[in-house]
Amino acid sequence: MPTRLETMKWIMDCGMAAVIRAKSSEHLMQVADAIKEGGVDVIEVTMTTPDALAVIEETSGKYGADVLIGVGSVLDAETARMAILSGAEFVVGPCLDRGMVEMAHRYDKPVLPGAFTPTEIKTAWDWGADMVKVFPASVGGPAYFKAILGPLPQVRLVPTGGVNIDTTPEFLKAGAVALCAGSALVDKQAVAEGRFDVVTETARRFREAIDRTREEMAAE
Repeated sequence: MPTRLETMKWIMDCGMAAVIRAKSSEHLMQVADAIKEGGVDVIEVTMTTPDALAVIEETSGKYGADVLIGVGSVLDAETARMAILSGAEFVVGPCLDRGMVEMAHRYDKPVLPGAFTPTEIKTAWDWGADMVKVFPASVGGPAYFKAILGPLPQVRLVPTGGVNIDTTPEFLKAGAVALCAGSALVDKQAVAEGRFDVVTETARRFREAIDRTREEMAAE
């Protein structure tokens, strides 16, 4: 079981979390296998997934130390605790909830509460957020990240919404420490048709975009 700092490093090293809303644990594992093959080994299972806690327990048990399984769409401390006890290694929320932050830290898990305005982002950081999920990042885009990090350079920002292969370099260059992608990574139609190779190829393209951008940034 990784520590909070180890999990944070894992997420940032990978550079992205794949956000999955699956209909079953079997379905999620098929998607997870495809994503992992493409080079992405951080997966966020949303609480909007049917029987989400059972799915988290089964998938985290299967992958062990090979894939980092977290929970998303968490609204309160009680849900965070149940997900962590089911095996979630990190907690993500769409909005700000102080109890969720405190509960995640009680179990030594990183927490990414959702925020948007400068005040919300600073509040999340003051409450101890390990990273702040900027949602919806499609509003404002990478330019908004750059503007926020001007006066708040210490905050680790992660965009959700509006993240695709084309915007990946822009968000990273604007200061994002990692990315969250759902529909842009997991093609629902391809999955429904059992064409998991499409998901693998998309994950690979994301992986290449992240690695290439980081190399360019390091060379500057």
